Amino acid sequence: MAAQTAGLLSASFFSVAPPPECLAAGGRIDQSSSLRNSKALRRPVSLRVDGGRIGRKLGDSSCRSLGVRVLAEGMGEIKVMEVKEVEGTDQHTVEEVSNYQNMPTLPIAAALAASTSESVDVNGTVCNLLDRGNKKQVCLFYSSETEDLARRIAAETDSIELKSIKWGTFADGFPNIFVPNAHGIRSQHVAFLASFSSPGVIFEQLSIIYALPRMFVASFTLVLPFFPTGTLERMEDEGDIATAFTLARILSNIPISRGGPTSLVIFDIHALQERFYFGDNVLPCFESGIPLLKHRLHQLPDANNVSIAFPDEGAWKRFYKQLQHFPMIICTKVREGDNRIVRLKEGDPKGRHVVIVDDLVQSGGTLIECQKLLESLGASKVSAYATHGVFPKRSWERFAHGPNGSQGFTHFWITDSCSTTVKEVMGKAPFEVLSLAGSIAAALHI
Repeated sequence: MAAQTAGLLSASFFSVAPPPECLAAGGRIDQSSSLRNSKALRRPVSLRVDGGRIGRKLGDSSCRSLGVRVLAEGMGEIKVMEVKEVEGTDQHTVEEVSNYQNMPTLPIAAALAASTSESVDVNGTVCNLLDRGNKKQVCLFYSSETEDLARRIAAETDSIELKSIKWGTFADGFPNIFVPNAHGIRSQHVAFLASFSSPGVIFEQLSIIYALPRMFVASFTLVLPFFPTGTLERMEDEGDIATAFTLARILSNIPISRGGPTSLVIFDIHALQERFYFGDNVLPCFESGIPLLKHRLHQLPDANNVSIAFPDEGAWKRFYKQLQHFPMIICTKVREGDNRIVRLKEGDPKGRHVVIVDDLVQSGGTLIECQKLLESLGASKVSAYATHGVFPKRSWERFAHGPNGSQGFTHFWITDSCSTTVKEVMGKAPFEVLSLAGSIAAALHI
């Protein structure tokens, strides 16, 4: 459906300045613009489009996609727009591809830049990876829980095509799974978006994960945004079972595809040492949701007054390098009898908007204790961010604004790595969901 928007609509691929060669098309579309130079437009450009001409076509003329997609932000929504040329003319149309209501995402080029080492030419790398001639086409399969996220990922770029799986069960409850047109994915780059939300769904998804690489695909990528057993990564007493190691061993035995070992994409794994649990038959790619948080923090009215707090030293070790441009506050837990009390170790929250950052949240008890401590020490506002909002047994209700929840958090940001939680908290203050779609789309193009 073509977008019907009035006025001027700003849209840009870049959160970093594009190099001159990326602006070969002029960087602006107006009535006199010719978009026939599709080769130039296959590189990212910054666009400012007259909204009055969006979706306007000439008679019944057909339109040809130029392979240019932009993110347009406004009115609390993010729209994915695609630039098309009206065949036989010098005119163009800009049509809406999808709509992200109230779910900020990181533009794919910004995600590529965020995941690129600072020692290389970021702009050149972004242009190279987004060049249509170099972009690999990816067939993305998904579980029933991750369908919404998969559709958001596919909307980020025209190089990702969604593929469906028929999920069913036999009379005894065991999975009955079928991949339609299995011959059609031969020699294709294939990915699967998984969600190990409970032990019951792991087996059925492992069945398809083990099958896809054996279908003569060119390469196979497993996207597991949340590694669920990450909090059980070590033995404290003899007899403890480190289930994180068990799952890592299972994933390390995924069959090798024609292109080599499976690529495994995980966001903010709980313990850094867990990256060494994986064997040589899988290539772990550890990504982070922190670029999403930084992108959102810069949009706040009081962005210049933000300080970052860590609930413990583990969170500080995990994230401080990515957030070192913000003033930092470190909390710690100390034992007082049978209780563990949160104390301030370093930093000054007085008068600041303090954002508590951690990789995941379950019951949320530590976050609430940190919020009370920071507020008592003079923080003007306290917000929280966790990449993975697990919230078992609806523990998110402790944070919801209302008679039975905590009123202490101004914002609570989570990502859409845990789909069940997203459906429960969407539209409920203080929660705001930041989508990993752009970051995952970028990871699939590595």
